[in-house]
Amino acid sequence: MHLHHRLVSLALLGALTAPLANAASFDCGKARLPDEIAICADRALNDKNVELSTKYKLLSGLFAMGVRGDMQDKQRAWLKQRRQCGRNVECLKHRYNERIAELDKVYEGIQKPL
Repeated sequence: MHLHHRLVSLALLGALTAPLANAASFDCGKARLPDEIAICADRALNDKNVELSTKYKLLSGLFAMGVRGDMQDKQRAWLKQRRQCGRNVECLKHRYNERIAELDKVYEGIQKPL
């Protein structure tokens, strides 16, 4: 199975099998920041959060420390941008779509056999 399809499958599996209150990549029971509260309250955002988290974890595991450090820096910068959205669902969806596209681009840049 192609890694991209595996990533999507894993993200969807996580979204479908985890209870809604805990499906996000963080504990929704402890969500206090406006962006976290909005993510936990919106199923589509919750699913995007799981997809992004799954892709990020899998991709970061494929690289050596230098590239992984760069990915961590970009993820931290993205989290700051996400927090600026507050409870604005459309802003959050836009941020998630952008970051997922960036991670997909990273994946596409990986040299794969065949």
